[in-house]
Amino acid sequence: MFIKQIITNIILFITGILGILINRTNILIILMCIEIVLLSVNLNFVIISIYMDDFLGQIFSIFVLTVAAAESAIGLAILILYYRIRNVILINKIATLKG
Repeated sequence: MFIKQIITNIILFITGILGILINRTNILIILMCIEIVLLSVNLNFVIISIYMDDFLGQIFSIFVLTVAAAESAIGLAILILYYRIRNVILINKIATLKG
């Protein structure tokens, strides 16, 4: 059972990384793929902490979820403001954000 869960998390992680690498045009999909990667890492922390009979992995997973939620909220807020100003969310057009 432990191996099946780890393999599932590895598949989730690879799916997220491939989504980031393959799709380089839509920033919203890239943000979702980053969340998938963080979710798979959190699931690994929880599964390994249960397997090792230790709760530190679960606590660390809660902290990572908190940081991921803040990252999503800030990223989506910036994305919404940028869309209101430029009416496009393509990465090719975001290069104008450089200072």
